[in-house]
Amino acid sequence: MSYCLNPNCRSPENPDGTNFCLSCGTKLLLRDRYRGMKTLGQGGFGKTFLAVDEDKPSHPYCVIKQFLPQTQGKKTLQKAAELFNQEAVRLDELGKHAQIPELLAYFSQEGQQYLVQEFIEGKNLAQELATNGTFDEAQIRILLHDLLPVLQFVHQHQVIHRDIKPDNIISRNLSKLATGNVKGQLVLVDFGASKLATGTALARTGTVIGSAGFAAPEQAIGRAVFASDLYSLGVTCIHLLTQMHPFDLFDASEGVWVWRDVLSQPVSDALGLILDKMIASPINQRYQSAAEVMPHLQVQMPARKLSIKPPQPQAKPARPVKPQPVARQYSSKIDQELTELRSEFLGNPTPQKPSQKSTTASSGNRAKSPSQIDLELEEIKSQFLGSDNE
Repeated sequence: MSYCLNPNCRSPENPDGTNFCLSCGTKLLLRDRYRGMKTLGQGGFGKTFLAVDEDKPSHPYCVIKQFLPQTQGKKTLQKAAELFNQEAVRLDELGKHAQIPELLAYFSQEGQQYLVQEFIEGKNLAQELATNGTFDEAQIRILLHDLLPVLQFVHQHQVIHRDIKPDNIISRNLSKLATGNVKGQLVLVDFGASKLATGTALARTGTVIGSAGFAAPEQAIGRAVFASDLYSLGVTCIHLLTQMHPFDLFDASEGVWVWRDVLSQPVSDALGLILDKMIASPINQRYQSAAEVMPHLQVQMPARKLSIKPPQPQAKPARPVKPQPVARQYSSKIDQELTELRSEFLGNPTPQKPSQKSTTASSGNRAKSPSQIDLELEEIKSQFLGSDNE
């Protein structure tokens, strides 16, 4: 189907391949290459269309934004035109980041201004919340890990987004991640409200821009700063955790957030403290940069593996030496002395043949036999040591 982009056309739908609208005669191809397919949405500054790029063989999808302000008054129209133009400028500067849509074209045709940007296939977080219900802590941590580096990149280019909310964060289809062509799953879109954060601009009160409930308090007086984006991201997180509007999560009478009281499943104190600091009303009590938040987020990760140090082997204690009884110590020495005495009586213990002379000796002069000597030596030993049975 071809869709006519003439805002006054009463029957904008046309058959495929049509070059001119059958209803109003308007040319259907923008710049002879971009063909509108259907309406994606409409806001205060214009309409957004899904389109195809017929200049490329694959006919990839893209998004066409048409400047069509609904406001009245010269100054208001000038401001709207300025914001539309600055979105093109911001996308041209920032769109090289993998998690920010790339600007493809910016031009005028038949009195209308158009901006063409990369199409991000997927659902925004408002749609995800409506479909799948509240987010849990692990999902919020992944969201912060994915988007804080994007915000850091945006702020390094001196740009304040000013309109961070679930509708402006798109979750890519997971099938796209398998190709390895993208770095992150979440994409930050809609830089139409963004502001260049020059020193002069920060000191000057500007236009009040932002979505009610998600915009930081200072944006109500046109004084957005980098910490304003962190506030909006924090409020986005508590909205996703509770599925309640931010106005219902703030106790105006006490001036405090009460989002923890309505959680369907609690979050850790570590994450709670991070979110509380992001959404603090006074600017000086908030994180001042995305880089400041990230180290605190590393303290506790979902499914974090603890590194447990294995116990060191302990040296085995030396086996105690059993003290020998005093008698035993003496016994070895006495045994040695008795052995020497026995040798003196009997001579060399080496066995010798008995001589005939020794066998014919008279009984009075006969030498004592070894058994007799051993018996006498045992008696001497017992006198020193006593009986073993005592």
